[in-house]
Amino acid sequence: MSDLIPGAEPWSHVGTGAHGALVVHGFTGNPGSMRGVAEALAAAGFHVEMPLLPGHGTTVDDMLPTRWADWSAAADAAYATLAARADKVVVVGLSMGGALTLWLGQQHPEIVGLVCINPATQPQAADVVAMLQGMVDSGSDRMPAIGSDIADPDAHESAYDATPLAPLLSLVVDGLAPLAEGYGAMRQPLLLLNSPQDHVVEPAQGDFLAAHYGGPLERILLERSYHVATQDYDKQLVFDTTVAFAQRVTA
Repeated sequence: MSDLIPGAEPWSHVGTGAHGALVVHGFTGNPGSMRGVAEALAAAGFHVEMPLLPGHGTTVDDMLPTRWADWSAAADAAYATLAARADKVVVVGLSMGGALTLWLGQQHPEIVGLVCINPATQPQAADVVAMLQGMVDSGSDRMPAIGSDIADPDAHESAYDATPLAPLLSLVVDGLAPLAEGYGAMRQPLLLLNSPQDHVVEPAQGDFLAAHYGGPLERILLERSYHVATQDYDKQLVFDTTVAFAQRVTA
């Protein structure tokens, strides 16, 4: 495996209280984008696990062979590690991390709350899937990058400089398509944080989740931020509302 990008390390924190928070980064990103959220939760006393998903945090070549099954298994393992030392667990995710947050909520109804920040939630149209499949079949393995969509010019996400196609196809086909079928049956409280100007995950995906979700849902708009809101102008709002939500659902 290639060297880790500085700041991309996974993070595990033993808290002072009884409850825990699992923090999950996005597609082609790494824990660096979620570090502020994780530290805010830790400062509030939570046990924290923030895994580095397989294929991430090094080079895009390392990500090419990875698929949804790899990322979801890693998120599930991190949840098991956290649940072993925490009475109640909240899961927080950005982008694909939001999809993994919802997946964990479906797998583990005992999770007491979910926080999704500009989550990928929606099955893609057949023509989009066919286009991606065609690119993969023609031998293409990557396309231009989706990372570092941030309004603040002084902030930068250390995401990959390209998007691996086969993993993206797996996210859409293996991840989002079956995931979306279960939203209506979910009952955990959900905090949905959305940027109206998101150039990676269209804001309509937040609308889709809000329309189909079965449990109580609270939605906050991040008016000043783009996709990576955890590093953007609204980051403090993200941190504060996430911690307040986590404290409320674990109380």
